Amino acid sequence: MASGSLRLQRNMVLPTGRHSASLIFLHGSGDCGQGLRKWIKQVLAQDLAFQHIKIIYPTAPSRPYTPLKGGLSNVWFDRFKISNDCPEHLDSIDAMCHMLTELIEDEVKSGINKNRILVGGFSMGGCMAMHLAYRNHPDVAGVFALSSFLNEASAVYQALQKADGVLPELFQCHGTADELVLHSWGEKTNSVLRSLGVNSKFHSFPGVYHELSKTELEKLKSWILNKLPGDTGKIK
Repeated sequence: MASGSLRLQRNMVLPTGRHSASLIFLHGSGDCGQGLRKWIKQVLAQDLAFQHIKIIYPTAPSRPYTPLKGGLSNVWFDRFKISNDCPEHLDSIDAMCHMLTELIEDEVKSGINKNRILVGGFSMGGCMAMHLAYRNHPDVAGVFALSSFLNEASAVYQALQKADGVLPELFQCHGTADELVLHSWGEKTNSVLRSLGVNSKFHSFPGVYHELSKTELEKLKSWILNKLPGDTGKIK
């Protein structure tokens, strides 16, 4: 997959007022940007929308995916298996970091400062967002990861061991009944990131499976507005 030749398809929710911040929301494996937006709209009974924040839902390119025995799927990167105790498929992760960097750069070119951009996602999308922010763009406004985890020897941890300066805050949520991405994997990820200097809270949702819940999305919305307040004056 040649990263330079492919531009990510994106679904967008435009701000209702003056655009002064952007949010990049990455879907889970096998989904697409439009699918994630529709799912959120179904859970909230309305679009996730803000007066000043543009929301971008990109779609991962189709690629062979090892957990599907090499079948094609819209995934941000390949995995050897869905587990936290195996190596990361770093080549595919790094290629996608490059592509998503172009998306961030598009926002910067349009006049949005990096510290007014949030990145995050659901499941695999949350993992991708943590790689993107902590290894490549530690100057973004923050990171969110819903029902996500990092592998035990993640390159994110290695990068943070050498990092200096302020790191983006992490908002992390996980359902206790998740049988695909275990709650304990998310909890362990959060614990290691905090030990490496990341300011984060881990929100557990009792009885929630590998899914989005209304309470979780409302909590996320509050956090987004806290990290990207409106009415900040002139865009630099």
